[in-house]
Amino acid sequence: MFQPLMLAFGLSSCLLVAWIVSRLQVTDSKEPTLAILARLLTYIPWLVKEIVISNIDVAKRIWQKDMPISPTITTVQASQKTALGLVLHANSITLTPGTLSIDVDDGAIEVHALAAESLGPLHEGEMDRRVTKLEGRN
Repeated sequence: MFQPLMLAFGLSSCLLVAWIVSRLQVTDSKEPTLAILARLLTYIPWLVKEIVISNIDVAKRIWQKDMPISPTITTVQASQKTALGLVLHANSITLTPGTLSIDVDDGAIEVHALAAESLGPLHEGEMDRRVTKLEGRN
């Protein structure tokens, strides 16, 4: 449903829940939840771009006759200090087609990838830096 009224109800209910959670102080972050939501506005477009790029890469691999895949499991370093940051990082990896977060430990995320080449950007740490910034640390 994409009627303006339904979209407004969805947005307002999200903002209400974020406000209630920030008032209850039930998160492990010392920063207000609304500040994190504001930083999400810059993170989400970047993540959508990465999802589109990965979708195209996976589609190309599937459509090629020899199907150039090389399933790989590796560990990616995570510099997030809060549970929320680690969950956002792991979920962002899983949302990106061709990669799947298998296990999360303090400072590391175990990742399965459809192709070893697709792990390059993860090891470079761009997603880690962006999630750390989203978490409120630079």
